[in-house]
Amino acid sequence: MTLIDHKKHAAISRPANGNFARNEWAILGGPCTVIKFLADQVISVLSPQYRCAYGDTSHSNDKVQLPGKLDAGAALDYTDQNNYSQLNYAAALDPFKQRELFAAMDIVLVNGNHQQAKAQIVIIDSNKAASLQKRLDQLTNVQLFLLADNADELPVFVKEAVADWQKIPVLRLNDDAGKITAFFKNKLEQAKPILQGLVLAGGKSTRMGYDKGSVNWYGKEQRYHMADLLKKHCADVYISCRDVEQQKAIFPDYLSLADTFIGLGPYGAILSAFREQPDKAWLVVACDLPLVDTTVLQYLVNNRNTATIATAYQSDYQNFPEPLITIYEPKSYPILLQFLAQGYSCPRKVLINSDVNVLKAPEQDALTNVNTPEELERIKRILHQKIAVKDAG
Repeated sequence: MTLIDHKKHAAISRPANGNFARNEWAILGGPCTVIKFLADQVISVLSPQYRCAYGDTSHSNDKVQLPGKLDAGAALDYTDQNNYSQLNYAAALDPFKQRELFAAMDIVLVNGNHQQAKAQIVIIDSNKAASLQKRLDQLTNVQLFLLADNADELPVFVKEAVADWQKIPVLRLNDDAGKITAFFKNKLEQAKPILQGLVLAGGKSTRMGYDKGSVNWYGKEQRYHMADLLKKHCADVYISCRDVEQQKAIFPDYLSLADTFIGLGPYGAILSAFREQPDKAWLVVACDLPLVDTTVLQYLVNNRNTATIATAYQSDYQNFPEPLITIYEPKSYPILLQFLAQGYSCPRKVLINSDVNVLKAPEQDALTNVNTPEELERIKRILHQKIAVKDAG
């Protein structure tokens, strides 16, 4: 039985990917040279802010010599160039491998005359009308029409194929370059992942001797205090628990999420959150950071960079990213799984070896954590000093 016929699988949430990535458009209906030029224009404008990719198919029908060591029988040929890296595969990429390779991309444009995507940009060119008619079944989610110089309106066959054609914007291919790139900018802004909050409170607090999430610093248990802080910045906030039994002890007024990746500590909690909602970004904060306040969280949110896999603060530990107060973008989910598959379950290692936006904390002591009774007493002194300064002011 082939993979295509196989239907049995667990009912888990799947990321809203297309053939390549979450945000992908096939440009079709015009000559391939025009499609490539348009893709170049859009990518050149968007690439400073977003990670962009392009997909196409060679026009050559002739059997040509395979590149590099593939010609000698290698299945994969890797070359580290000065300005880029190159991978040549001997076999065609299946949809699963495509999504893996394009997972970090914010936008993927493809030549719709050869590749398909979950959304389409249709060029109306009278010289290519016959070619477009052959592809009407690909017009499943048309979002923009572009009129070439030889076209003044949509042809009848397009109107018949696209039910809601009257609601779809129409621009001039050669006169509205700014509006075309603005279209993509608006789409990407609208697709910005919603931010969810996750309070890491599932640890066993072995060094502390009792549950760190239950420490009362601000008139309530720390897990609830941190959840309340996150509510100001996130759509929903969940308290992470290591198992269902611990989850039962969480107040019913608070959302909670039990680990489904067991025995992995914070790594498992982050993966469990993505397994539940893979298309959301997660603002993850450990409950043992009592000096984190709304200013620290707001600075992180304000400087969030969705083009990277995460936005994190720089820690005091060798200036590495601090993984336990970090915004993890949806594109980090497959990367976290890939590291786990290689035997690594340290979120800091993932951040160190990935494209991450690293910030300096606005307050020097903001990232101080509490793991021992001695550290707890030190934090008490800092908090008392802050209160005294505030009262004196």
